Amino acid sequence: MSRTAKPDGPTARWVARGEVSLPPGTGWLTPAERARAGAMPFTKRRGEFLLRRLVAKHAVAIITGRSLEPSALSTVEVANAPDGAPEVRVDGVPFGRDVSVTDRAGWAVCVVGTGVGCDLELVEPRSAGFVDTFLTAAERRFVTGRPGGEQRDVAANLVWSAKESGLKVLRTGLRRDTRDVEVSAGPPGPAGWGTLRVRTGAGPVLPGWWRREGRFLLTVVTAASQPPPQPLDRRGPLATATPRHSWLTRPR
Repeated sequence: MSRTAKPDGPTARWVARGEVSLPPGTGWLTPAERARAGAMPFTKRRGEFLLRRLVAKHAVAIITGRSLEPSALSTVEVANAPDGAPEVRVDGVPFGRDVSVTDRAGWAVCVVGTGVGCDLELVEPRSAGFVDTFLTAAERRFVTGRPGGEQRDVAANLVWSAKESGLKVLRTGLRRDTRDVEVSAGPPGPAGWGTLRVRTGAGPVLPGWWRREGRFLLTVVTAASQPPPQPLDRRGPLATATPRHSWLTRPR
């Protein structure tokens, strides 16, 4: 979609949260969420589960005008469909909008919209083996055509992140060969968002957006063309966020 094209769907909204925002205790979880978290023996997996629930609950609460207090968050349940996609219920009633959640290095993003997928990555080196194994020939040229260092790191992580976002829209995730979809992307515009496309062979071409946020990179892909995603609030800014790997100090 060009910047002047008429969008086909409503604007997606997004919000970010860091693990430092996690409330104490488990009163903000539903009974089913508490049971799932309690069955996870490893700190990393449990922490990621909780952070994804928190950011999704905050997004839904902001959109529905609810409080962010733990007791109010406990009325929002974030479950998963059989294919892994989030399914949100508010007071036991389906939320009625699509929700996509992603986390990386102690931070998480939730995007709410229609037919939406998102992914958050660190801007970090990707090996030549990674690029050769998971990217298409055109994507490899896109990456290797950039100067070395950070510019190449941005390109490699942009392609990978857009693939993950696109595969979420397709409801397959990484169960599908990442080379079955092909990413192309343009430079960021004045508002920080750059356009991208995820081509799916004989299937649809999925439009999307990407932006650099400090040490992080965020992609959002949608089933139909939309304006750039808009923030739900200004809490938890990714642009100044420090990646965290706190689970390393206590794996279990």
